[in-house]
Amino acid sequence: MNLFDLSGKVAVVTGGTHGLGMAMAEGLAAAGAELAITSTTPSKLVAALDYYRGKGYSATGYLFDVTDELEAAQKVALMEATHGKIDILVNNAGIIKRVPAIEMEVEDFRKVIDVDLTGPFIMSKLIGKYMIKRKSGKIINICSMMSELGRDNVVAYASAKGGLKMLTKNLATEWAKYNIQVNGIGPGYFATSQTEPIRVDGHPFNDFIINRTPEGRWGNPEDLAGTAIFLASDASRFINGQIIYVDGGILATIGKPANE
Repeated sequence: MNLFDLSGKVAVVTGGTHGLGMAMAEGLAAAGAELAITSTTPSKLVAALDYYRGKGYSATGYLFDVTDELEAAQKVALMEATHGKIDILVNNAGIIKRVPAIEMEVEDFRKVIDVDLTGPFIMSKLIGKYMIKRKSGKIINICSMMSELGRDNVVAYASAKGGLKMLTKNLATEWAKYNIQVNGIGPGYFATSQTEPIRVDGHPFNDFIINRTPEGRWGNPEDLAGTAIFLASDASRFINGQIIYVDGGILATIGKPANE
């Protein structure tokens, strides 16, 4: 079990103040990692740090925008100075704008690409520089089922997440020789505060997800923790450039017959 032990490791989790990012960060902390959490919202960052520390975890917060390369570089340097090293980077921060492609403003498209794809590139480049010097590191990009599938009204998000899958593979290709593993997690549909209003019996989308998922349920946020720990630990030291889809089996099946 020592393969999964993260004691003495420092993990940066972007957007680790709520939802799936918080669930993964908590999993890493429970496995022994020291957390460095980023956010663009002061109140969310304070609340998240209170939560982590209340659980007995070591957590520090950094307020900045991952799409601002200059600001991010300053904060990454501060993280290095504060923690002495960064062993794990989880590129979780992201946004989505649900607009039909024909109606989407180019400015909004670019904003989603900037946060969901350029942001992970910037953070990986900045932290990867230190990992390359140490010849050790784990980078986990939070992809999506939209890295593989299209869906109505998420053209920018799907484009970004498809790009993030290929960023993962390319960074793995370039940095594997430095003992850096770059992999991704593709979450399915999870029970979060954002999905709570539609997770009720009789709601069309709730029924669709239940019927579309072989396990017949929404994922629980803690279902992601094990995969995050695995990809952050020595247990995955020869896995590189892969995306693990934590989706209850959705991508494994074409779905149930209409008459079932």
